Amino acid sequence: MIIKRLFMLLISLGFLLQACAAAETEPQPTSTPVSRATQIQPTHAATSAPVLAETRTPAPPTETATATLELTPSPIPTYAILRGVVIPDKVSCRYGPGAMYLYLYGMVKGATQDVIGRTDTGSWVLTRSRGDNKSCWVKTEFLNLNGDVMSVEMVYPNQFTIPHTNQTYRAPWDVAAIRTDNQVTISWKSEPLRPGDEESATSVLYVVETWLCQNGELVFTPLGAYQAQVTVTDEAGCAQPSHGRVYFSEKHGYAGPSEIPWPPAP
Repeated sequence: MIIKRLFMLLISLGFLLQACAAAETEPQPTSTPVSRATQIQPTHAATSAPVLAETRTPAPPTETATATLELTPSPIPTYAILRGVVIPDKVSCRYGPGAMYLYLYGMVKGATQDVIGRTDTGSWVLTRSRGDNKSCWVKTEFLNLNGDVMSVEMVYPNQFTIPHTNQTYRAPWDVAAIRTDNQVTISWKSEPLRPGDEESATSVLYVVETWLCQNGELVFTPLGAYQAQVTVTDEAGCAQPSHGRVYFSEKHGYAGPSEIPWPPAP
């Protein structure tokens, strides 16, 4: 019985050894490494060419436009130069725009003058004979003009100066002005006129130039005086302040001016 079991164990062992030998001699399948390229399949039927990344050079920063204010030059006003013909038989041409200014020369009827300037209202015009370098003032109503007097440039007082005396006279001093409502009284002091220096027996000793408020407008108003005091009417209601000045007058010219300390309007 024991021998029988031993025999059976040997037989089983023999079969087992054969099976192991067969297993050792049977070729095993070789695993071929698969690259990543063969493992990842494209999603498109056609193979796309590799796309190269585009390298861009950054553009230079754009300059911010700066607004430049271009000023358009104001047009230079143009003024007319008129031609005037004397109407009266005789007319005086003076150093300033008024009958109280010194006399320069006289003109007769039919004489012609170039009209090159005016006062603010155009009531007096600055004239000059052609070929002459002297200019003087004539009252506009004494001339027949070939155009509108207001088209001529206003030149007094900013662009025209009355002649200064070559004598040793002082300008008026201690000039004062006192207002009573619309009346302004102006006074001053001066030295006396020396003998032989009067233009004529009727010539004024002082010229008072005032810019007075009248009906809401500032109007140039020159005055002649024989005494060292005048009274003028000056209203309220003008955008610009009234003002004035005083000259001492003698036949060679004028001493001054002295400014008037103008009292404010009520």
